[in-house]
Amino acid sequence: MPHPAIAKDQVAVITGGASGIGFAAAKRFLQAGMKVAIADLNADHLARAAELLAHVAGGGADDVLAKETDVAKPDQLEALRAAVTARFGGVDVVMNNAGIEPPSTALGPREAYERILAVNLWGVIHGSQIFAPDMIARGRPGMIINTGSKQGITTPPGNPAYNVSKAGVKAYTEALAHELRTTEGCAVTAHLLIPGFVFTALTARGRSEKPAGAWTAEQTVDFMLARLDDGDFYILCPDNDVPRNLDERRIAWAAGDIIDNRPALSRWHPAWADRFRAFVEGE
Repeated sequence: MPHPAIAKDQVAVITGGASGIGFAAAKRFLQAGMKVAIADLNADHLARAAELLAHVAGGGADDVLAKETDVAKPDQLEALRAAVTARFGGVDVVMNNAGIEPPSTALGPREAYERILAVNLWGVIHGSQIFAPDMIARGRPGMIINTGSKQGITTPPGNPAYNVSKAGVKAYTEALAHELRTTEGCAVTAHLLIPGFVFTALTARGRSEKPAGAWTAEQTVDFMLARLDDGDFYILCPDNDVPRNLDERRIAWAAGDIIDNRPALSRWHPAWADRFRAFVEGE
């Protein structure tokens, strides 16, 4: 049964909504009869996305609002909230989805850390804190969906700044979900979207065709909607290379590093490679 927040004439706000997962979510929400506001940085991309979405919407352009917004700046998210409220009267679904992934190492550069944390983590915190109070006060079923990452759970080597930001999103969204469900009269829930390998502009890295192992953004959003219908908090998405059982083994091994006092990130430690392989194979 569809979540009551995803229904005709309800309102969704999506950051990072001009492309990728955010754009795919906007299409699905519009197809459900909702009104949608998309926020992103590039005005030209936003305008093009809004034009495409107007063809999906039952009410055409009247059902779509596009606003250039830097989620790292709370005043711009406040302006987004005001614009959506003025246009549509209120918000039922917020999807804090905007994200960036410039390269980093453990030692820098500092600018990459500052920008990634400002967008990926503070953007989620700002979006939740700015929209949630009005959503709670309305007394209607609502949802806040925050886009995390498996890299925020197993924290693989390669881009620690990104991992730190997404680990923060996981911890914040868990706390948000608990606080919402223990707030008297609150009908708003929080959910953590954990995509698999999704072919988007963020992951393309110069490729023009989707790799065989990747899901499309539409597949990811369809999976998300099905899990939301069942009330899942952790929306752990597979892809064409990694089924859920492999994700589960990787996550369990990562937690085992602490429990068993193994070296940090032992999954990638040469001395532990054979033991990790055996663990994954259930030996």
